[in-house]
Amino acid sequence: MLYLPLSIATSVAGGLLASALFSQVWKRIDEPNREPPDPKDLDRSASKALTAAAIQGLVFGLVRAAVDRAGAKGYHALTHESPV
Repeated sequence: MLYLPLSIATSVAGGLLASALFSQVWKRIDEPNREPPDPKDLDRSASKALTAAAIQGLVFGLVRAAVDRAGAKGYHALTHESPV
């Protein structure tokens, strides 16, 4: 029961971290002052829109897995119980 609030809190923090990390990665790939392309924005190229989506998925997946793993290890260290 204790793991659920910890999991929710770490998920929110992980989402914020992933969003900030993706923004920094995209600034290095595209023009620094432009936002990542919206897939529905037909003024930007399809390749940029799809590349941005792929990188965003990669970053969010990696950050989510890292945060979930760290949260589970922290819970285990405190309670000596598996969070699963």
